[in-house]
Amino acid sequence: MKWFSAAVLSVFLALSAVAHAAPVDVNSANAKALATAMTGVGQKRAQMIVDYRAKHGPFKSVDDLAKVKGIGKATVDKNRSNLSIGKSASK
Repeated sequence: MKWFSAAVLSVFLALSAVAHAAPVDVNSANAKALATAMTGVGQKRAQMIVDYRAKHGPFKSVDDLAKVKGIGKATVDKNRSNLSIGKSASK
């Protein structure tokens, strides 16, 4: 029974750390950071975000992520609280 309590505590602590992590800046994060921060986005889609940003310039809002192929409004909405737009968007 102790192992079960330890497992539950470990899961709780891991989820707590994710919930309190600072939002990831979509204009400066690398693909690995984006894939880690975004639910439903793996390394391949995260790299597509980075490539889109390199080609089209910084995102002006989190909603602009929906312009990336494979990233829809539902994915943006699901991840909104984990994402931010840094100062580079105003340049």
